[in-house]
Amino acid sequence: MIRAIVTDIEGTTTSISFVKEILFPYARERLPRFVREQGGVPEVRAQLDEARRILEDAEASDEAITAHLQAWIDQDRKLTPLKSLQGMIWEEGYRCGDLRGHVYPDAPAQLARWHEQGIALYVFSSGSVQAQRLLFGFSEAGDLTPLFSGYFDTRIGAKGDARSYRAIAAEIRVQPEEMLFLSDLPAELDAARDAGLATCQVLRPGTPKSANFNAAETFSQVVLPF
Repeated sequence: MIRAIVTDIEGTTTSISFVKEILFPYARERLPRFVREQGGVPEVRAQLDEARRILEDAEASDEAITAHLQAWIDQDRKLTPLKSLQGMIWEEGYRCGDLRGHVYPDAPAQLARWHEQGIALYVFSSGSVQAQRLLFGFSEAGDLTPLFSGYFDTRIGAKGDARSYRAIAAEIRVQPEEMLFLSDLPAELDAARDAGLATCQVLRPGTPKSANFNAAETFSQVVLPF
């Protein structure tokens, strides 16, 4: 019986275009000013220093680091300092009303039903935990954060690595076979299945269907295994 559901965001609860065409450009455009104005804040400085470590260039200027960060945005790199800084910039955007988190209309209602049934809901996304909370907290459907019991990002591991899903299971104290993972991407679903989780591919517009997984076009069509 399923006790916990873990959902991806991009391409699953949320359109890829919102992330690629709204969130990424918003952060990219504002990054230079943000680094200039907030670079002395310890949390921001820590992420800039971590970017220097990744680049193996301890002497790189903030301007040079900013250019690399913008390039990483263009390349959709899954790097923790980039995701953390993007999250800080997006927070400003959400709080001032520039941004509202896109969610497919079927997702909030079904998430609420599962929550009411006593199923614990979690998020696992390559975006930072901060960015996840902001998207659902300032969503077009209102504040959805009360529905979720926890959030995981790449600090727990890569989404294509079965060890990440085992680590999530251990942290939430639920057996893998009692968990369901929802995603649009077969590589992530493969990793979750290798870890022992039940899986379902969510087929949003333009998502190629994989014959290897159960599939649903909306959250309301997801069938929970027994």
